[in-house]
Amino acid sequence: MDYSHQTSLVPRGQDKYISKNELLLHLKTYNLYYEGQNLQLRHREEEDEFIVEGLLNISWGLRRPIRLQMQDDNERIRPPPSSSSWHSGCNLGAQGTILKPLTMPAIQISEADTPPEGDQTPSLTDTRGLKPVQEDTPQLMRTRSDVGVRRRGNVRTPSDQRRIRRHRFSINGHFYNHKTSVFTPAYGSVTNVRINSTMTTPQVLKLLLNKFKIENSAEEFALYVVHTSGEKQKLKTTDYPLIARILQGPCEQVSKVFLMEKDQVEEVTYDVAQYIKFEMPVLKSFIQKLQEEEDREVKKLMQKTQNGCYRKEKRPQSTARRLPGAKSPDNTHTSALTAAWTSTTNICFDPCTCQTPS
Repeated sequence: MDYSHQTSLVPRGQDKYISKNELLLHLKTYNLYYEGQNLQLRHREEEDEFIVEGLLNISWGLRRPIRLQMQDDNERIRPPPSSSSWHSGCNLGAQGTILKPLTMPAIQISEADTPPEGDQTPSLTDTRGLKPVQEDTPQLMRTRSDVGVRRRGNVRTPSDQRRIRRHRFSINGHFYNHKTSVFTPAYGSVTNVRINSTMTTPQVLKLLLNKFKIENSAEEFALYVVHTSGEKQKLKTTDYPLIARILQGPCEQVSKVFLMEKDQVEEVTYDVAQYIKFEMPVLKSFIQKLQEEEDREVKKLMQKTQNGCYRKEKRPQSTARRLPGAKSPDNTHTSALTAAWTSTTNICFDPCTCQTPS
């Protein structure tokens, strides 16, 4: 792939963009991680639009059972079995029943099959008194024919096989009959869908549900990026899951994309995820330490407030006793002038104790 430098922007969600150069660097790392596997991604450009496509791994994280369709209307009936299958050459009736008996006839070796003198084989009866082979033996004598015959058990007719195929579906290699099609996938089991970078979260959900013929509505589910630390980030309806997977990195031991119910899962931020894996006694000790630290800060603040009020109460008295020309503690020119004028006029500013001079 050509990872040349680009300057245009690629959308990663509503009002969110990433430079094509940065995305190509992430894509290169992603493909190097999956080198030689079918999970590698490809990119192309259509009408000046940068598109990435490939397989996206999605893990099942459902807590409630899901419903499968009873029958797929678009299911294709497989063609008749080839001549190499076990029932080739048998005459089948209209309902697929076998007209010929299943027991194989006894095979006799004629004189025409006798090998030449140079390559003789032991006869059925030799000088040691071996008895001839009985007709009801279940084994077949090998002849010069190139056709190999194998015995098979639990033989089903083609009509039975077609009926079984119509009533079962496969998820992750496990088959389920339509009578028991309500089930819960194993938590953490992985499946994949082929998507591109222009598909939003609802489109990916519908594609996944259609792949397994699930009747539940796509609005019941959501995609989450789950980290090993416990952080859970819900992908918005305007996000592009494939772009999100590329930016998270290829290693699924760090983060995975999960399919979960909307009403069963809440998002977990990074700050909260740091404390999820701790035991309750440890969490209680953390809370106690935080409370003690909060109490110390409150006491410091109260002490500062009290000291400030005390200084304000003593400031008028110290100002009245100051000599003319003395510098005030705060070095303000107004305080000095007030002290000098008070000492020269001998006027007291307390109306309760002093009288105005005549």
